[in-house]
Parts: sequence; C-alpha cells; structure tokens
Amino acid sequence: MSHYDYIIIGAGAAGLLLADALGKEEFFASKSILVLDKDNKTKNDRTWCFWERGNGPFDDLIHKTWDNIYVGGHQLQKSTSIAPYTYKMLRGIDFYNHFLPKVKAYPNITWVQEEVTGIQEQENQVLVTTSSQNFIGQTVFSSLYDPTLPLKQKDFPVLQQHFVGWQIKTEQSVFNAREATFMDFSVPQKGNTRFMYVLPISDTEALVEYTLFLEHLLEKSEYEKAIKTYIKEKYNNTNYTIQETEFGSIPMTCYPFHRHNTNRLFNIGIAGGWAKPSTGYTFYNTSQYVPKLVAYLKTGKPLSEFHQKSRFLFYDTLLLDILYESNHLGHEIFESMFKRRKASLILKFLENETNLWEELKIVTAPKPMPFIRALFKRLF
Repeated sequence: MSHYDYIIIGAGAAGLLLADALGKEEFFASKSILVLDKDNKTKNDRTWCFWERGNGPFDDLIHKTWDNIYVGGHQLQKSTSIAPYTYKMLRGIDFYNHFLPKVKAYPNITWVQEEVTGIQEQENQVLVTTSSQNFIGQTVFSSLYDPTLPLKQKDFPVLQQHFVGWQIKTEQSVFNAREATFMDFSVPQKGNTRFMYVLPISDTEALVEYTLFLEHLLEKSEYEKAIKTYIKEKYNNTNYTIQETEFGSIPMTCYPFHRHNTNRLFNIGIAGGWAKPSTGYTFYNTSQYVPKLVAYLKTGKPLSEFHQKSRFLFYDTLLLDILYESNHLGHEIFESMFKRRKASLILKFLENETNLWEELKIVTAPKPMPFIRALFKRLF
C-alpha cells in the first residue's frame, strides 16, 4: 500500500491548479503527492468562462475573448461594452494539455488514472480506495461532489444551474463574433428562469447553450428541442452541423460545504463550495482560492479552519431564496439589473469586488419587494 503526504482526488480545474501550485513551490518539494482521476483528460469535456480586467495568468490558453455582451428578454434588448473587463473562454482540452504535462513532470508528484471508490478518514491518515488498489494519505484534497449533502437540510435552498450546449458550425454567416450573448431570456420561461447563452467563435461557429436555474433536471430531449427552436428562430433557420456537445449541472446554494472539512480531509472545487452560489461560475473563484489555500498550508494551522468569509454570501442567499420560492422572477431580476445599471458594475458585483455604495445601487435595480420579503424571512 503506497503512502503519500498529499492525495488530490480529481484532475479538473481545482485538482490540477492545486497540484501545479504545490509542485512548483520549493516549500513542498519534500512532500510526496498523488493525483488520482478516472479519466485521461484527452477530451474537450467542458468550457470555462470568466471575466477579468486586463491580462491574466491563463491568457496563453484562452480560446476566444469578447469585449461586448448582449442581454435580452421580454423588456430588454441590450448590447453593451463590459470595459474594463474582458469576457474570456477557456476550453477544457487546452487547460488539460497545458497543466497535465506540467503536473506529471514534477518529481514529487505521481499521476494514477483510476476511479476512486471510497474515502475513509482514520485517526492519523486517510484511506483512499480505487477500483484496484488502496492508498494512504496524510492529507487528502477531494473534488468528489456529493449532491445529497445540501439536500439533507432546509436552512439553505438548493437550485441547480444545468445546461446542454452545442458547438455548431453554420452554412451561412449568422453570428457576431465580437459579442457574446450573456443571457437571452426571450425563450419561453415556463414558470422558471431559463435563458440561452451563445459564445460565437466566428461568424459561422458558436457554442449555444440552453441554461436553467432550477431545482430539478429536465429530460435531455427538452434541452435539445429548446436549442433547435432557438437556432431556427434566431438565426433564420440556417443549416448547421453539431461539432461537440456538453452537459453540466452546478449546485447553486449557500450551504456551508466547508463544515465537512477536517484537518485531514478537505473538499475543493464545487465539492468545497467554491462555485459562486448565485451564478454557478466556478473557474475564476477556484483560481483565486488555490493560492490562498497553498499559502495557508504553509502556516501549519489546522486545515479545518481555512474558510473564506464574505458579505457577498448574504446577497447570494437572498437571491437564491427568491428564486427558490418564485423561480419565475429570475428573468425580471436580471433584466432589471442590466437595464438600469452598467454591465461592468454588475460584473464587478458578481465578482465580489464592489463597495457598499455600489452594492446598494445593484440591489435597488430590480423591484424591491421580493428582496425585502426574502430579507425579513431570512432574518426572522
């Protein structure tokens, strides 16, 4: 049975960024590190997007950027600049092709492609079981998400941001490659919060995603029907071929996942609650969390005490309370925000960078009563 100082379970964004951060730090050069993942990471299985001011650490890997976005719906059709931000698209395959060879090259890191079937914390170590062998870790970082955890309580509502995306190529030039469709609520809402998300790579190529903020998933055919209808109506029934498909479901909840962390077993990524609760954006948050986690590891303090607190969690809680009770209000809230406030200010708020005055401007943009009711219910 092999023993390691650190075991990282899952080689997604959180796992690979953490492995790379540990591998390149001289401080951890004497630590033995194991990275486990069931996949060989050779497929373009996901797309991450985020907004950022100026240059960033992932710019060499970015597939496409946009300086303008479109937000549409029943009361709004708005094309706008997001300066000083740039919206950036990072393909999973480009991320893997860059970080996986780096991680494998570190002399103190071992890569094993196997599926983890069990994690058992013991008195002084953690036993990690795969389909064919066992490993012992002094500290384990796990990105294995257990969706039943937040469902066992009632204090924090749990929605899902779920989506199906098609990377399509059209016969005619129908896309505006200079502008990303951030949210298009013109699709039938059906009592929920539903929108289309379009990322044009060129005037004939785009990722078209049907996205919902909802408690339960739909049948696959419902997502596909919505995408087909949207392409037909929005792009003049143009002929197209589907090049790639993707599906995702991200928990939207303010549930305190960090309470499940111990001094030996620490959850990372979505499993650790690193997704932005009100939007589901995870990659940028993860890239900010990892350096802080690594710096904390150097202090030698108890790992269970590492937790990032923020007043923005309260804003997220109120919005999710509203969407959980009255899911149909989603499009009205987001349309009002983008209609009455600058897109750059909204993105700054969603990135947890605004001051109190700016936050007051954001929360007063939509109709106030749903937020007032949610506030009183949350307080009392």
